[in-house]
Amino acid sequence: MTRIDVPPTPEPSVHSPLISRGRSLFQVEPRTLLTAATLFALFSILLGFVQFGTPSLADNDGFYHMRMAALMRQYGLRIPFIWLPQSILSPEAFYDHHLLYHAYLSLFAVGSDQSMLIAAKFASIFMPAAAFVAIWWLLRGQRVKWASLWALGLLAVSEAFLYRLSMPRAQSASLLILALGLHWLLRRKYWPLIPLGFLYVWLYNAFPLLLVVGGVVAIATFMTERRFEWQALVFPAIGLVLGLIVNPYFPQNITFIINHLLPKLGESAVSVGNEWYPYDTWVLVGNSGFALAAFVLGTFALGWRGQKIDRAALAAFGLSIVFAVMLFKARRFVEYFPAFALIFAALTIQPLLDGFPRLDRRLIPIGLVAILIAPLTITLTQARAAMADQTKPAETYAAASYWLAQYAPPAAKIFQTDWDDFPRLFFYNTTSLYTIGLDPTYMQLYDADLYDTWVQITQGKVKPASAAIRSDFGGDYVLTDLRHTAFINQARNDPGLTEVFRDKFSIIYAVAP
Repeated sequence: MTRIDVPPTPEPSVHSPLISRGRSLFQVEPRTLLTAATLFALFSILLGFVQFGTPSLADNDGFYHMRMAALMRQYGLRIPFIWLPQSILSPEAFYDHHLLYHAYLSLFAVGSDQSMLIAAKFASIFMPAAAFVAIWWLLRGQRVKWASLWALGLLAVSEAFLYRLSMPRAQSASLLILALGLHWLLRRKYWPLIPLGFLYVWLYNAFPLLLVVGGVVAIATFMTERRFEWQALVFPAIGLVLGLIVNPYFPQNITFIINHLLPKLGESAVSVGNEWYPYDTWVLVGNSGFALAAFVLGTFALGWRGQKIDRAALAAFGLSIVFAVMLFKARRFVEYFPAFALIFAALTIQPLLDGFPRLDRRLIPIGLVAILIAPLTITLTQARAAMADQTKPAETYAAASYWLAQYAPPAAKIFQTDWDDFPRLFFYNTTSLYTIGLDPTYMQLYDADLYDTWVQITQGKVKPASAAIRSDFGGDYVLTDLRHTAFINQARNDPGLTEVFRDKFSIIYAVAP
């Protein structure tokens, strides 16, 4: 039976390669920096293999983020966002909940549309590579031997994990923040958690996860040391509160966060993106089987070694459970569970490896490499294939958007028949305004009746649709993909809709005044 006892709190050694007396929190040896740089380069190469499995981006929202990054270069941190007036992102209520991530992408948002798409892929390589280096840093800080090999395992645990982190979205930056937060919590370095929490709020609206990490560490500390580690909660909370209040969008940010998150906590009547729905069990086993295996092996290692559970291992176990529950709720949380399952496995298996005879221990890194080869090859290959299979062509809606930019008057209102078409339309054409985008709940929360009307029109149930499109939505043009056959059939008999553009992706109709 595994016991939970109170081990003595270790003091950092003056000979530690990470911390020594008289050194600052961030000062490290050149050899450590060289290792970090080498790992970053290796991670970037392997993530690049996945990323360039397609010339397009891994996710629709990436087009929105890249255009916002380009606009940030033009307007500064606070962009006058006017493009979704009939939503909770209307000009008077807009909140950029990816502010710092857009600032990061702005470093890459230069040149033509095509060059920005290529640059977005590099941005989506470098950020997860940095997150993986942070996890290596965390493992090294816990004196896990062969931490570099364990970190390399991040590329082997889950195809879906790599796919999600390859998106030009903030989840890889979120993982970086959580890895740094857990590192400092386990090292009992509390003050950095204040600026970290502040930055997290400006970066991404998943910032409550930092409090979750702090809470799990506090529980693990109480269970192993019988004391309440209040700093694990108070210091990140201070940073989060400051980030909310000292914010260029305060108080709109508070209203938006409540409106955005609450519908996701329960059963929403509005059909949202697939990422908010769970995987089927066998789909999850197929795309994240190695992550599940790492968690199971780590759990067995706890009992097998017959030793006391230390604070770090118990915290990693708790976080793995938390993120597993979140993953079973929504597939988007596959961006966290595999990483924390691997961290847990590394922390619990390490003591078993230390128990090997000295001669045998020299063979351990060779064994780890041998174990990694098959899952690494399988996962990287599957993730690259997913990039090719699950992404729309980069030119989807490009020609239609360029036509609107050229022929529609400035600020013309475009009625779309799909809410998730907005990011591409916005990327290729910022001279027009749009009906709905990013999340259908943004319109539903703004005006539930208006949203219901939009749904009825897109399903071809309003005849003729042109009158409602003009009167209720102020629509000047309609853009639909070719799959909305019910709407297209209705539009064909609607005298108020005139087809003005068609290609292999979409149709544009002009709406009669």
